[in-house]
Amino acid sequence: MSDQANNNEKTFTLTNDETGESCKLPIKTGTHGPSVIDIRKLYAETGHFTFDPSFTATGSCKSRLTFIDGEEGILLHRGYSIEDLAGKSTFLEVAHALLYGDLPNKAEKEDFEKDIRYHTMVNEQVHYFFRGFRRDAHPMSIMCGVVAALSAFYHDSLDIWEPEQRELSAHRLIAKIPTLAAMTYKYSIGQPFMYPRNDLSFSENFLYMCFGVPAEPYVMSPVLADAMDKIFILHADHEQNASTSTVRLAGSSQANPFACVAAGIACLWGPSHGGANQAVLEMLAEIGTKDRIPEFLARAKDKEDPFRLMGFGHRVYKNMDPRAGVLKKAAHDVLEDLGVKDDPLLEMAMELERIALEDPYFVERKLFPNVDFYSGIILKAMGFPTSMFTVLFAVARTVGWISQWKEMMEEPSIKIGRPRQLYTGEPSRPYVPLAKRK
Repeated sequence: MSDQANNNEKTFTLTNDETGESCKLPIKTGTHGPSVIDIRKLYAETGHFTFDPSFTATGSCKSRLTFIDGEEGILLHRGYSIEDLAGKSTFLEVAHALLYGDLPNKAEKEDFEKDIRYHTMVNEQVHYFFRGFRRDAHPMSIMCGVVAALSAFYHDSLDIWEPEQRELSAHRLIAKIPTLAAMTYKYSIGQPFMYPRNDLSFSENFLYMCFGVPAEPYVMSPVLADAMDKIFILHADHEQNASTSTVRLAGSSQANPFACVAAGIACLWGPSHGGANQAVLEMLAEIGTKDRIPEFLARAKDKEDPFRLMGFGHRVYKNMDPRAGVLKKAAHDVLEDLGVKDDPLLEMAMELERIALEDPYFVERKLFPNVDFYSGIILKAMGFPTSMFTVLFAVARTVGWISQWKEMMEEPSIKIGRPRQLYTGEPSRPYVPLAKRK
């Protein structure tokens, strides 16, 4: 039940059915979304903690960055709709908005892009790190190591209490992680590293570093560069997901930002988080041919069958994933630009999309293709192996991670994160000497 305090602050009254004792907890309201019950004094007043496995009903922080309404299919960054950002802005404009609160004006845009370009190269000694990894190492294992190692090179920006150093670290991470990601890809295929080019846009430069070679000029496709930019924008931030929460929790211990982002990369590596678009391609490979699509759709409808249709529906969005509509067009544009007509996997993906969108079972349940379905198709068409998909996710999400970290560090009441638990182990018991143990 709720009531009204004398100072007009809304409260929630919690009553113990056994003892009749009650306590009033403040209700906090944000700009959008559900209000929250402030339980910070709950233990002191009642002797109880709350129990919320996976923290799905717990607001862990205040944030001004991203808002999601899963029921309506809405995603906002700093109040701007994701459809507007992906359709009208560049990735670095979105990065500026996440970091500083607003889309940049012309002068701010030029200054910010210049700052990022200035930091795209990595220390030459970083090259030696790669030689210590096996060529067949998973790219994410390499990224975890080399991103954390950046803190060994940039001692001038590790004071997390200095705003100028926080900003310098943010710029370095946004600029250097694409370079490290491209180096990771080149290392896996035995090609020489390509140094960044400051005459290219953020996404153009990334494609150049991944697919260019020293022996000949790289021909840039505007369609592919635009699709890459859209993928980066659509994955830039997504509220308090597992990897973002990991970055915030690591940051609450006062760890340096390079270590915090490396922790986020490690969390993103999990297939339940960053591997969804890779799972789409693996599912398509399992289906095998277009004529088997009806068989697998029937299996997806069978509750007794463990098969899941990957890339359809979303844990957060109970309606259309607002990012999917943007990438749907981009996927078709990329396939047309590349002239992809004889790739069975991509042909099958398009056929699966068509059939599922016409199937009443999926339409009624709002199991629409999500962002992972289309991003997997685009990245496969571009030539990225599935093992690189999560790395590309990390390139985009670095902007969100460092913006969330920066926001947290600017909070005056920052404290180390310390979740509690419901202990279910053995009660206190006497110690038994080794000779007497049975």
